[in-house]
Parts: sequence; structure tokens; C-alpha cells
Amino acid sequence: MTSAPIRPVRPAGYAVLRPGPAAFLLHRRSVLVAGVLALVLAAASLAYLCVGESFVSPGSALDVVLGRPSPDELVVGTLRAPRLVVALLVGAAFGVAGALIQTVARNPLASPDVIGISQGASAVTVGALTFGVTSYTVLPYLSVAGGLLAALLVYLVAWRGGLHAARFVVIGIGFAIALRSVTTLFMTKGEYIVAQQAQVWMAGSLNGRGWEVAGPLGWALVLLLPAVAWAARAQRTAGLDDDTATALGVRLGRVRFGLVLLGIVLASLATGAAGPVDFVALLAPQTARRLTRTAQIPLVCSALLGAVIVVLGDLLARRLFSPTELPVGVLTAAVGAPYLMWLIARSRTGAPR
Repeated sequence: MTSAPIRPVRPAGYAVLRPGPAAFLLHRRSVLVAGVLALVLAAASLAYLCVGESFVSPGSALDVVLGRPSPDELVVGTLRAPRLVVALLVGAAFGVAGALIQTVARNPLASPDVIGISQGASAVTVGALTFGVTSYTVLPYLSVAGGLLAALLVYLVAWRGGLHAARFVVIGIGFAIALRSVTTLFMTKGEYIVAQQAQVWMAGSLNGRGWEVAGPLGWALVLLLPAVAWAARAQRTAGLDDDTATALGVRLGRVRFGLVLLGIVLASLATGAAGPVDFVALLAPQTARRLTRTAQIPLVCSALLGAVIVVLGDLLARRLFSPTELPVGVLTAAVGAPYLMWLIARSRTGAPR
């Protein structure tokens, strides 16, 4: 008598994708949410290209995107398209960065703009502007250095024989306040024109961003795609407790360090390109998790939602008080600040996260 082969149990709500010899588990609701967000993002991007001081028809905007001859080549291809690409890349980078850092910290408040990472990138970048470094090719690298340095300081101060999530967030908030003071000091020491430029940058603005910003940022994110793919798998083990990880042979410390490092680099690159666009990294991951109802924060949905927030936010910032153009960070802060207060109040009442 032969026994039947044992088949692995497929979790409820998942589907199996078999593109070849490999097999992948896909969460059905996450795939559906990602599809809807992709459609929303496509519609928002088309509206971004069409709406402005002069309206461009959707057909003409698509002609420019597809490389066909169009009378609106200057407006769409030169002015709006590169700014849209920067908005897409910045929003996706902030969304993934927030998801990774919140996963490791196991705290919805642990986003780069709350725990001091964005402020460290801002301090170094504004300091560089004060001393005459204005190249958008150089500034993103300085922002990465500032974000890494700020994260290292927060990590060293918060470490007490282990990394407690609540202590990490509280110390990060303290560093964020201190680094904002350093940034203000740099602005007061610089020339008036430089201070005004830094002030606009500090609010998180996409004004004037062209292909010279979109190109380097896009290539940097493409180079990081393998690391993001690794992070999507490593997320499953990052939430384990130390005893379980040890029993499974998982080097949890290295996994968490890799996830945090990747999140810091992504947030710093986005900050260098557009300034500290506040609360995108806070809003996108938690909203994506609530939409998909998954145990881990979904990286793809976080990236798509971050891009949607920045694109729609910048579109509203351009047209809401036309002809005055607001920095996109003003719009995201107006939405994100109440959400942050709600999260804090919710955690105090002991509501489940």
C-alpha cells in the first residue's frame, strides 16, 4: 500500500503563480489593491500632464509620452513630464522606505521623517546649499550621507543591550527636533537668496525639477531594485521574535540591519531630489496595510500609494491657489499631521495596530 504524496497547504486568500519551475504565493487582495492603485496612478499621471496654466488634451499628452509629434511638446515633454517622473520616483521611494523602517521597528510611527532620517539628510543638504553647492547631481549623495549619519546616531543612542521600538522612536523624534534646529542655523548663516532657496527646498518642493534630477534618481532606484526584491522576502522574518529566529537559524540582526539601511538610503535619495516631503513615508505603508489586510506591510502597494500621494499632492499644490504655487510638502503635511496625532492617540488608548 502506497501513501499519497503530501501536498503543502496553501494559506487562505493566496493563489499560486507558476511561471516555470518556480512557484510563488500571491495574496489575492494585495494583487487586487495593487491593480486598482496602478489604475489610479495612471489616471492621476495623465491629469498631471494635462492640467496646468494651459490645458492640454489627453490625446495630445499621450502623443508626447509615446514620442509622436505634438504641438504641446514644450509644455508636456519639457516642463511637466520630468517633474511628473520625479514625483513618481520620490513617492515610491518614500513609500518603500517607510514600509521597511516600520517593519523593523514594529511601530507605525517609525517613518523617516519622524525619527530624524529626513532631518539629517536636510541638515547636510541645506548646509551644502549654504556653502554654495547647488548641483542637483551632487545634492542627493550628500542627502544619503546625512540620512545615514542621523540614523547611526539614533541607533547608537537608542541601543541599550537591544533595540526597543518605543525608545527608538522617542529618541528619533528628539534627534529630528535637534537637526531641524541645525538646519535653521545653516539658513540664518547663508546669504538671503540661498536662504530663500533652502526654505523652499525644506518645504518639499518639485518646482523646477527636470531630467537632470529625474535621470540620476531613476538610475539609483533601478540599481536598488535587487535589494528591494530581497527586502520583500526578508520582511517575513524581520517580524519574528529573537527566540523564534534563533530556532529557525535566521540571523535576525543582519536582516533587520539590511532592511533599515535600504530604507534609509531610499528616504535620503528622495529627500535629496525633492526635499523632505513630510508624512508620505508615514501615510503610504499604513494605508497600504489596511487596504490589503496583510500581516506584513506590502512593498508594492506602499510604493504605488506613495507615488499617488505625491503626484496628486503636487497637482493640487500647483492648481489649488493658482497662480501661486505651493510646495507639495505643505499639502502632504496638512493631511499627514492629523493622521500622526490619530496614531499617537490610538496607541495611548491601547488600540490594536
